[in-house]
Amino acid sequence: MIQRRGMLIVVSAPSGAGKTSLCEEIRKHISDLAYSVSYTTRSPRPGEVDGRDFFFVEESVFRQMAGRGELAEWAVVHGNLYGTSARFLEQARVRGEDILLDIDTQGARQLRGRYPEGVYVFVLAPSMKELEQRLLERKSDAPQEIALRLGRAREEIAAWREYDYLIVNEDLDEAVHQLQAIIVAERARTTRLTLAIPDLDEGGES
Repeated sequence: MIQRRGMLIVVSAPSGAGKTSLCEEIRKHISDLAYSVSYTTRSPRPGEVDGRDFFFVEESVFRQMAGRGELAEWAVVHGNLYGTSARFLEQARVRGEDILLDIDTQGARQLRGRYPEGVYVFVLAPSMKELEQRLLERKSDAPQEIALRLGRAREEIAAWREYDYLIVNEDLDEAVHQLQAIIVAERARTTRLTLAIPDLDEGGES
């Protein structure tokens, strides 16, 4: 019998590289992935639903959670707080569920320190020009916010070597295929498995 604790699959990328779309699509291809919904202090964007996209909370509530050690990681991103529930991660791992996390580079560093055995994937757009175009096409941010995100993107891209895998998201279908291959391979990695072989001398056949 093969047993394995659940693993963390941490996906990071600059804003506009497509990590949210990638995470949404991979969940359609690998149905048994648990998804970690982050807590944030920012306001919902059009179409976002509390509890599905994020848990939207007041800053005072967020900081209380952080102070009580309830967050496995948290960071300030573009002026807002984001964090991950430690209880959710531990409970899912004990159940043997693999957890997909859409996390920025600050949070990923914290998780790497806490879960070094996790799978860390960095996603890039084909170019900075393409990244800027994607941010403009979203039409959800003011020009000043887009400039801030592009500046932050250059800092985040510098961290790509801290990750186990790199995906250039030029074509979403191809990016999904690559991420799926990574997850399937990591699930079969021998260092993650506990193998119990029945005693062949006790009623087994040789």
